[in-house]
Amino acid sequence: MTEGEKRAIEMVEAAETGGRKLFGAQAGLVTLIALAWCLFQMYSAYVGTIVPTTQRSIHLAFAFALAYLVFPFRKTPGRPQTRVPWSDWGLGAIATGSALYFFIEYANIAGNGGIRADVPLDLWAGSALVVLLLLAAWRTLGIAMPLISVAFILFAFMGARGLIPAIQTPFHGGYTWPQLIGQLATNTEGIFGTAIGVSAQIVFLFVLFGAVFDKLGAGDWFMRVAQSLLGSFRGGAAKASIMSSALNGIISGSAVSNVVTGGNITIGTMIRTGYSREKAGAIEVASSSNGQLMPPVMGAAAFIMAQNLNIEYRSLILAAAIPAFLCYAALLVVSHIEALKLGLRGLPRSELPRLRQTLLQGWYYLIPLVYLIGVLTANPEANPERVALNTILLMVVMMFVQEVFWGRRDGRTPGRSLLDGGRKLVESFEAGARSMIGIAIATAAAGIIVGIVTITGLGFGLADVVEAVAALFTNDFLRILVVLVLGQLIALILGMGLPTTANYILMSALIVPIIARIAGLDTGNPAEMLPVHMFVFYFGIMADSTPPVALAAFAAAAISGGDPVKTGVQAFQYELRTALLAYMMFFNPQLLLIAGGRLGGLPLAEAIPMVLFAFVGLVAFGAATLRFFHRRTNPVQTLLLLAASFILIIPTSVLVNLGAVALMAAVYFWQKAGSRREPPAPMPSAA
Repeated sequence: MTEGEKRAIEMVEAAETGGRKLFGAQAGLVTLIALAWCLFQMYSAYVGTIVPTTQRSIHLAFAFALAYLVFPFRKTPGRPQTRVPWSDWGLGAIATGSALYFFIEYANIAGNGGIRADVPLDLWAGSALVVLLLLAAWRTLGIAMPLISVAFILFAFMGARGLIPAIQTPFHGGYTWPQLIGQLATNTEGIFGTAIGVSAQIVFLFVLFGAVFDKLGAGDWFMRVAQSLLGSFRGGAAKASIMSSALNGIISGSAVSNVVTGGNITIGTMIRTGYSREKAGAIEVASSSNGQLMPPVMGAAAFIMAQNLNIEYRSLILAAAIPAFLCYAALLVVSHIEALKLGLRGLPRSELPRLRQTLLQGWYYLIPLVYLIGVLTANPEANPERVALNTILLMVVMMFVQEVFWGRRDGRTPGRSLLDGGRKLVESFEAGARSMIGIAIATAAAGIIVGIVTITGLGFGLADVVEAVAALFTNDFLRILVVLVLGQLIALILGMGLPTTANYILMSALIVPIIARIAGLDTGNPAEMLPVHMFVFYFGIMADSTPPVALAAFAAAAISGGDPVKTGVQAFQYELRTALLAYMMFFNPQLLLIAGGRLGGLPLAEAIPMVLFAFVGLVAFGAATLRFFHRRTNPVQTLLLLAASFILIIPTSVLVNLGAVALMAAVYFWQKAGSRREPPAPMPSAA
């Protein structure tokens, strides 16, 4: 393993699973807590009757315990801490106790009408919960989330005029501290609200599914399948990276983790075949970030989206499938154009895995995946958490069977093979629990913002401001476009400091209602609201590769040895097609199989023409942003490609769409005619 790969792995561990390297009894305690958390979540899914507030408070208590044990307050790259200081033991105990307090006393507090000033212990426990949640968020997510939360708390506590004396019309006059703590700690639109409810009920099991599936060996097999299928084509190293990231995205919703999982192989191969260090890292970042778009996992935000829209998760993953396919198909074409631009070739067949042999070696990895996706999509009555639980149990059996089979080949005794299988299972459970720490803390902390937006009516005030800006434009289309652009910029800016899940929760609370109000959408109809939610979700994902704060780009640069800022800028250029796709989904809901005012109202066969036109638009846009198609484009050709892509954003008629395709074809044949008059350029060295 190279030094760059080690740095990237350390970066992922510090950001997503905790930066401490504990040993002995402390490491054993972390493992025991992680296993207990996994077993509690599996038991909850099995019985299905645990009171929501009970499940959420215990879920947060486990997250608190692990957050203060494995996430240090001060991170020292290259020098991980090896013990837990006494202060973190104390803070972790108080935080865990405050979460459990509301599990024990919730009925009494509800019977008293909420937290009262004359019950000091309730108030102290609630205050500790809020403060220590913000400290845990600082450790696990960075400073942005706590700062935003504190700003909202000050707004709720002091009122608009208290913060800005000159303001004439305050949204509210301010709330007392007991009122505020009561809203945040005991209301279902606060810390223990919908977001952490989805985290506790569904997200944990799907994250655990991904951890067990990866430990089973599926991630490595996906990589080898991608290499054997695409590695020999022009720019094959990049195409294999994109395909493997798409396959890994099925089981993992983390962009940074996907970068490190696949990038330690693909980035070096891309550099060796002629890509610069920055371009190699950027392709891995773009493909790994888009992994969050791939059903059925799609990251925690997708589960929260389904809950917000009050739809079955099955409906969401079916709607999201076509845009995810378009996103990766367009990225493959972008990588092909980049390979043409650089004059690259594919990898020699002798260096690639044999497809038939690779498929035979790992075909059984498809069994749990086919079961999970098949049941979720084919059975409308399927319970997602029970399906995920059954899939996990199936993979546990497969893990032990696989170890026994491999043990016979390696000369191990059956007992030793079963012990090795148990060790892998414990490691996968611990990895799943540690990956959930940040998600649980993020959803709880986002509950602070959602609760304050609810109690203060801040969303209505922001809507009035945005409406005033939009009113400057008389054309309805321009008004909607202005609001979308504002929402896009806010999502990108917030995404520089927030993970995708927290970004989506904040955007869904503040921006989605504003877009719906300006566009005149029926907020009670999921078919009308899904395109808006997908719009902000896509831009939240783009933020992972948006400089200057792009953790995925820094992880890729650590592997490639390139400049992280240049890697992020290049990745953002590749990601621009995702931005165009977000606008396409908003203006053309048929890409989400929406028709007749309902989800799934458009048969797949009828959606094919729209999908093809959207693909052409994405390819034209990608070629324009790279300023290369068959060859380098001149300004007129770039404008024609942009015109073709923008025409295809909004569906009008087949004739107009064919006109956009004709523009793209005209550029291609224009370039072909020009290339015949020039001698071919020499191939660059692949060194």
